[in-house]
Amino acid sequence: MDGQLIAFIGVAAGMVAMPGADFTVVVRNAVVSRRAGVACAVGVAGGLLVHTALAVAGLAAVLATVPLLYRTLQIAGGAYVLYLGVRSLHAALRPRAEPADPRNAASHGVGRGLRQGFLTNVLNPKAPVLFLSLLPQFVPDGAAVLPRTLLLAGTVVLLALLWFPAVALLVDRLGRWLRRPRTARAVEGVSGGALTTLGAALLIRSTAH
Repeated sequence: MDGQLIAFIGVAAGMVAMPGADFTVVVRNAVVSRRAGVACAVGVAGGLLVHTALAVAGLAAVLATVPLLYRTLQIAGGAYVLYLGVRSLHAALRPRAEPADPRNAASHGVGRGLRQGFLTNVLNPKAPVLFLSLLPQFVPDGAAVLPRTLLLAGTVVLLALLWFPAVALLVDRLGRWLRRPRTARAVEGVSGGALTTLGAALLIRSTAH
């Protein structure tokens, strides 16, 4: 394993583990159930797979050079994160009721978690631009660009598949405490506040220019 690849793994691991909307939405779903949390984590990794594929294909360059397209994606991403935050705050304020059929609720939670994880990540307009600027820095001179870029992109997705499910499983281990009505509402409130703040910040930033 060469030094540049080791350095890239360190940078990518820090980038993946950095707290943000992805982390918050995984925790929120993991409180619902372990399956929902893991599904959300897989959705986040799926979003990263889209971004890395765009970077490898060079399509991210289009996003970086077309301001209107970038702005549109930025607004859509901010609006979606804000929507999730408002939903979480609403859930924290209303009484929690036991589902009539836990199996149906768990199945619904998995699908919703997968969708929320994927959309939260894939609608982040900074990710493709970040990958476009980051990946070339770790391609050695004289190396075949496509195989090396594919290796780097696959490394990011693999790290996400390790990190986010681990977060979901850790939250699930604390599930008995986290799923107490008061604690669950507090988690919903905190995650809702974080997502609402992130979404509002994205919208303000996207409309300020």
